[in-house]
Amino acid sequence: MANIALVDDDKNILASVSMLLEQEGYHVRSFSDPAAALTALVTAPPDLAVLDIKMPRMDGLELLRRLRQANAELPVIFLTSKDEEIDELMGLNAGADDYIRKPFSQRLLLERVRAVLRRAEGRTLPAAANGEAAKKEALVRGKLALDPQRHECTWDGKPVRLTVTEFLILQALAQRPGFVKSRDSLMDAAYDDQVYVDDRTIDSHIKRLRKKFKAVADDFDAIETLYGVGYRYKE
Repeated sequence: MANIALVDDDKNILASVSMLLEQEGYHVRSFSDPAAALTALVTAPPDLAVLDIKMPRMDGLELLRRLRQANAELPVIFLTSKDEEIDELMGLNAGADDYIRKPFSQRLLLERVRAVLRRAEGRTLPAAANGEAAKKEALVRGKLALDPQRHECTWDGKPVRLTVTEFLILQALAQRPGFVKSRDSLMDAAYDDQVYVDDRTIDSHIKRLRKKFKAVADDFDAIETLYGVGYRYKE
């Protein structure tokens, strides 16, 4: 089973969530000190990290930033305050794959954990034994090249590091250039059916995607917004 790291300064949450995940068969490491978590997770990266945003000394956003320097593709779920939408937006813009509002139900937490881990599995599976089969799954659209087998993305030959969710959203858009993808269809591509996310979540991921591509190409404009409709990848 997957290795999951929990980082939260609330020891009651650590205890209850650890117990829940361990009952499901996951291996869990819990940390109440973000600085200690950073050292441990860089040394031995987990399959998934669940991070609280508001913590003393080092908040979850800063912890994620530092973790990304060592492991750019680590799947992350943020825990956010119930009514503070800015936390959610900041978390998604920072590159988190998902977020959960406190207080949360055990069922919701398990659904989100399973969904993110399933999306990450496609990235970590070895390339197909048949080289031709692996090539068929690669996607090239002009300057964009996506290799789902290796979770690799390049623009004009330059690597662009994407989270699992960002990769799936971009792949869904690039598969049919010129065709509009509604937010609902992008949600279906990136999230399991039983996991609900709102429009703002998809918008935040699109914003993050554009930012990453503009970092390697100032003139990047391949992802178009059709207000009130959705998004499309330029032909």
